[in-house]
Amino acid sequence: MQSRDFHFDLPRELIAQRPLTSRSASRLLVIDGRSGACRDLEFRDLPQLLRAADLLVFNDTRVVPARLRARKESGGAIELLLERVLTPRTALVHARSSKPLRPGVRVILPPGHEARCLERREDLFVLEFSMDVLALFEAQGETPLPPYIERAPEPEDRERYQTVYARAPGAVAAPTAGLHFDETIFAALAVRGVERAFVTLHVGAGTFQPLRTEQVEAHVMHEEYVEVPASTCRAIEAARAAGGRVIAVGTTVVRSLESAAVGGAIAPFTGFTRMFIRPGYRFRAIDALITNFHLPESTLLMLCAALVGRERLLNAYAHAVRRGYRFFSYGDACFLEPAAGALERG
Repeated sequence: MQSRDFHFDLPRELIAQRPLTSRSASRLLVIDGRSGACRDLEFRDLPQLLRAADLLVFNDTRVVPARLRARKESGGAIELLLERVLTPRTALVHARSSKPLRPGVRVILPPGHEARCLERREDLFVLEFSMDVLALFEAQGETPLPPYIERAPEPEDRERYQTVYARAPGAVAAPTAGLHFDETIFAALAVRGVERAFVTLHVGAGTFQPLRTEQVEAHVMHEEYVEVPASTCRAIEAARAAGGRVIAVGTTVVRSLESAAVGGAIAPFTGFTRMFIRPGYRFRAIDALITNFHLPESTLLMLCAALVGRERLLNAYAHAVRRGYRFFSYGDACFLEPAAGALERG
């Protein structure tokens, strides 16, 4: 497969720059992976697509205000983007400046704190901070809006670029499929007997990085931290025993659950994953997916193509463009039902 096999044309004006007034006011495109048929719904129609004993699995990571503007001791400006906290006072960061950081260089931080570069790891840097990393970024950092949102962060982004159930701080990008859920939706799901469970995957900035190889199979995914608790494994077993479906809310949940099911049956998992799901993969842990629209030639688009088929997915995206759906993080949502043969269970 070539990366260009996953290209589609997207008018710039369809890239959502701001969230809607209400989280659940977005649209919902239902894509049938068996027939390729598309249905245009509202996100508030989601409960009608579900039934008692179905299980929705969410990613409860919390977005950190991960962008911090600082300066080098030489006076040059530098922008830090937190990738992952390593210890209370050390972190892996992206660093944008006129010249790369070198081990030993000091970075002057607001207000009166500093960091020291310990080492370089490929494109990233390990920094040691003079105070607690998370406390510093929470107090001084900016909301790390994706690069395709062409505006500066605004105060409301602190709350809207965050799911209502966010719990565990550590992400530098939101698990955006969850942004559509609010208390109204949760109440309607409860009435229908739909259950909930959670995983944690701290989304890294690498989620926005394009493929660096033309050949899809040669791409190596960025590493992200995952927790799949025993309680979620039990909830999945109970849903399956009752005849329900396991529906992932977002591609991060898919990668979490599939990483926990590499041995066949899903089991508790804590660690790091580089799982790259692309066409030809057969899903062990999920039955359907709720997700936003993804960038052309991205690994997230390839994951969705693995579930519903590449041609059916690209046809659905062309339909969404014609109908004026809003794309990417603050955009509309899709409900993906699997193609024949996409699931390990048949």
